[in-house]
Amino acid sequence: MRYVVIMAGGAGTRLWPLSRAGQPKQLLPIVGGRSLLRIAVDRGLALVPPENILICTNAAYIDQVAAELPEVPRANLLGEPVGRDSLNAVAWPAAVLAERDPDAVIAQLTADHVIEPLERFHAAMDEAFRVAEADPHALVTLGVVPTEPHVGYGYLHQGAPVPGYPNTVAVREFREKPSLEVARGYLASGEYWWNSGMFVWRADTLLNQVRQLLPVTYGDVIDLAQHPEKLEAIYPNLAKNSIDFAVMEPVSAGKTDAHVLAVALPIDWRDVGGYASLATILTPDGHGNSVEGLVANLDSTRNVIVNRGAAGHVVATLGCEDLVVVATPDVTLVVPVADADRIKELVAQVGGSVGAEYC
Repeated sequence: MRYVVIMAGGAGTRLWPLSRAGQPKQLLPIVGGRSLLRIAVDRGLALVPPENILICTNAAYIDQVAAELPEVPRANLLGEPVGRDSLNAVAWPAAVLAERDPDAVIAQLTADHVIEPLERFHAAMDEAFRVAEADPHALVTLGVVPTEPHVGYGYLHQGAPVPGYPNTVAVREFREKPSLEVARGYLASGEYWWNSGMFVWRADTLLNQVRQLLPVTYGDVIDLAQHPEKLEAIYPNLAKNSIDFAVMEPVSAGKTDAHVLAVALPIDWRDVGGYASLATILTPDGHGNSVEGLVANLDSTRNVIVNRGAAGHVVATLGCEDLVVVATPDVTLVVPVADADRIKELVAQVGGSVGAEYC
């Protein structure tokens, strides 16, 4: 049977102060009044019924997630006591589903993406499901067809086409985030797709790869799936690892009995990880600024301005360029767009010098 597992555990520090420890990025109403998690689940509901959707999130967010997603059974909300990177957020739900359904086939998604048009997404996911169902040795990833030489994404190097599936190819290798010059070469070659971080696989296929590559982690997640009462004892001691480094890259290099395939995803895809990507879904003001809320700009361009301050509060700029300005009732952030990825460092300082309640 088909299932959807959505990773929704991160704190979203790069979107501070909108995102806080008590209200993470994926639960913020930032896209037309809907949260990224709500949008991700709605995408999943076109693929499977609500009882076949699982959410892996931080244990501290479980009640908020349950309120946001009343149609998803509470037993399908898996709360991590601590974050242990993406491998464990993938392998644990796979082990849980393998216990429930030995024939489970999983679409592994995240709660960070804005995707359009949905018809193309659903068609690609259906092909990926069919590939995984037919090939018990396949780990299928989704490769976004690139539209620009983006340096913030990893890349997939396309290999031979897979007979019978018009949009599926073998993956030669995974490539890390490139320089601009290298990214331009990738785009010009037509041989590379962006690595979307979305996957489809049989639960038992994925777990078998973990068993071969990381036998200790495999034993721990199987034990956890069989004995959920051990969560607090087992989970914090799992080795931190990413799914790409721990499984996908070594499998693509031929180190196990499986292989990696990729399905083309010709969509408008935005990974809303920080303010630069958030800007693409905010309202343009006609002068190169992306804005939300009560904002007045004069001779200001290329700014990202979000006003969620107190009622009647105005954010006004004069002669400003390339800034991120975010106002909330208790915090105001001003940072050059070029330094927006350093907001994590700032949050650590705010928590230490001003107080954790502001984080």
